[in-house]
Parts: sequence; C-alpha cells; structure tokens
Amino acid sequence: MASFLNTFFFGIYPYICLAIMILGSIFRYEREPYTWRSGSSQLLRRRQFLIGSNLFHAGILFLFLGHFVGLLTPHWAYEPFISAPAKQMLAIVAGSIAGVVCLVGLTILLHRRLYDPRIRVTSTFSDVAILIILWVQLVLGLLTVPFSLAHSDGSVMLRLSEWAQRIVTLRGDAAELVAGLAWPYQIHLVLGLTIFLLFPFSRLVHIWSAPVRYLWRPGYQIVRSRRPASGGHAQTPAE
Repeated sequence: MASFLNTFFFGIYPYICLAIMILGSIFRYEREPYTWRSGSSQLLRRRQFLIGSNLFHAGILFLFLGHFVGLLTPHWAYEPFISAPAKQMLAIVAGSIAGVVCLVGLTILLHRRLYDPRIRVTSTFSDVAILIILWVQLVLGLLTVPFSLAHSDGSVMLRLSEWAQRIVTLRGDAAELVAGLAWPYQIHLVLGLTIFLLFPFSRLVHIWSAPVRYLWRPGYQIVRSRRPASGGHAQTPAE
C-alpha cells in the first residue's frame, strides 16, 4: 500500500495536477474571461493590504524562482561553480528569509480577510481556502529547514532536484527518489502539487496575466476629446 501511494503521489499525481492547471486555465480563459482577475479588496484597510501584499508577493516571487531554478538546474551545470552542500546552505538561508517574509505578508492578508466583516462578506470560499492552503504550505516549507540542516551534504537536495527533473522529462522512475524522505518534504511536495491542481479554479489565474509589460511601458496622459458627437455639436463653457 505504501509503495502504491508513493508511486501515485510522486509519479502520477504531478502529471494530473500539471495537466489540469494548464488545460483548466485555458478553458476558464475561453469560457469565463470576466472571472480572470485577482479580486482585489485594497479599497478596504488599504494600509494593511499594501504591507501584506508587498511582503507576500516579494517573498513568493523569490521562492518560486528559487524553487524553479534550484530544482530544475542539473547538478553538472552548477557543480564547477558551487558545491552541492554550499548550494543547499544558500538555499536554506535565502529560502528561510524569503519564507518568513512571505508568511508574515500572507498572515496579514489572511487576517484582514477573516476579521474585517466588509472584506469577509465579499470573499468567496475559494478566496479564503487558497490563502489558508498557501499559509500551510509556507509553514511546511519552513519546517523542512531543520531536516535539511541535518543533511548538510546536500544529498536530499540532489534527490529532490533529480525527482523534479525526471518529472519534467517524463521519466517514470521519479517516485522512487522521494520514498523514505522525511514527512515534511513529502507533504510539502503533495500540497505544492495540489496548489497547481486548484490553480485554474482560484484567483491564482491572475498570475498568467501579470502586468510585466508595465515595467517598460512609457507613461501617457489621458486627454478629453473636444470633437463634436455624432449629430450634435461640441459643448462650450458658455453653453
């Protein structure tokens, strides 16, 4: 039974989650484009929102990029520049700082959504659920730090990296690498994959529409047109 669950959650479940995330996002964008938004409530408790949102987004972006690069970069690509133990220690320190920053920001956002009656009444079940799931995921990630420090040789990091690389290269023997790892790692992986599964059914879809182009777009000014409307004439102050 344990072998079956390990094979399912770490060898089959990743493909189910990724497929639903991609296909579900496309389906939602095509069928329900007006729900493709973050549903911001920043007009209420604006100061608390700005502090929490900035901390959360800064931390989550760093964590996402760190996991993406750290897990999917082959060992041979960075071995000439940094050893596995040094890379793991760098990941522990940087990831812990980013995780705490992200957790503080998410706690603020979750608090305002749960304890402000006006925000709570406009929040859907999925709004609250995804915040709670992300909060638990961050706590689990921080819980893996002591276990990683106990394996300072980088062996666990290499196993997790190899697992992720086998998944994206469609190799069927990935699950065996996760067998026997400490429970925080395994639950952290399963919950992380579940977030991908829930992605197209939550406000997280707005990530696909992140306004990156605004970073280099030139500024502009909106000016009212004084052209006469069809069948009429332009209004003047005297009129």
